[in-house]
Order: sequence, then structure tokens, then C-alpha cells
Amino acid sequence: MPKVKTHSATKKRFKKVAKGTKVKRSKAYKRHLLTKKSSKRKRNLRGGGYVSKADESIFKVLLPY
Repeated sequence: MPKVKTHSATKKRFKKVAKGTKVKRSKAYKRHLLTKKSSKRKRNLRGGGYVSKADESIFKVLLPY
């Protein structure tokens, strides 16, 4: 049986944590056009987040290792 390949775009954007049970992601809307966004909004976008439970099964296929 051939090896399962990791999805390249996914491995660049997401990271497996907590023994492979959770997937960490960065928040969107923090790249450009930041002058019109409030300091509070930008501060809240600073920290990362986790992928929802509904999407975790997809990431098991995309990030097998």
C-alpha cells in the first residue's frame, strides 16, 4: 500500500497540537487594510484559534502525520 501524502497547503497553514487531537490555525483579516480596523479588533485577531470540531475529520485526511 502506498504512503499517504500530506496536503502541502494545509501543512503550511495549520499545525497539529495536543497529540494530534486538535488543529491550530491563525485568524483571518490581519494582513492588510489595517488602518480602518480598531486597535481592539486587531488585538483580538493577534492570538490563534482552533479548528472547529465539525472540521477536525477533514484535517485527519489532510494532515495524516
